[in-house]
Amino acid sequence: MDFRSSEPRSEDVLPETATAAVKVVIVGGFGVGKTTLVGSVSEIRPLTTEETMTQAGVGVDDTHGIERKTATTVAMDFGRISINEELVLYLFGTPGQQRFWFLWRGLFEGALGAVVLVDTRRLEVSFDVIGRLEERRVPFVVAVNTFPDAPVYPIEEIRGALDLPASVPIVDCDARVRGSSRDVLMTLMRYLQSLAMPAEVS
Repeated sequence: MDFRSSEPRSEDVLPETATAAVKVVIVGGFGVGKTTLVGSVSEIRPLTTEETMTQAGVGVDDTHGIERKTATTVAMDFGRISINEELVLYLFGTPGQQRFWFLWRGLFEGALGAVVLVDTRRLEVSFDVIGRLEERRVPFVVAVNTFPDAPVYPIEEIRGALDLPASVPIVDCDARVRGSSRDVLMTLMRYLQSLAMPAEVS
């Protein structure tokens, strides 16, 4: 029997120089671009659990503003990116529909921080997501995904609409672009580092 096809691709092998790995969760409402972000930035072939949307979701999932969406994440997305030679981020994208939120508990276990992806056309779908992060005391940054037909608001207006303190970073991003998605993750890493610094000093 030939097992050669089961061998990992060279780009999927963890770099030998890696000395630290961090778990990061990508969260957001239904259809905000979480699968796209993980897929665009991952250096390995991302694991996705996207399924075709069916009649079962009619009247359950709010598709207002994303009527052309045909697939949805039903468990999680998974990817990996090396921030530098030593630090590796493992990315876990969560499902957006509330009926799949029972999966969040396992996905958040051991997570150092989170990225909240938002769509300015439907900011309200982010309220419960942010509330759950605050309840769990998971540090997070907010990334505003730039959809072509989405209205553009000043960052401080978005901060006010989401009722976020000044300390939480908010950045613009294009989840389709690797560099932009990587910048979001770097913002999260810098934010987590800033939160850890007072504890180190004391």
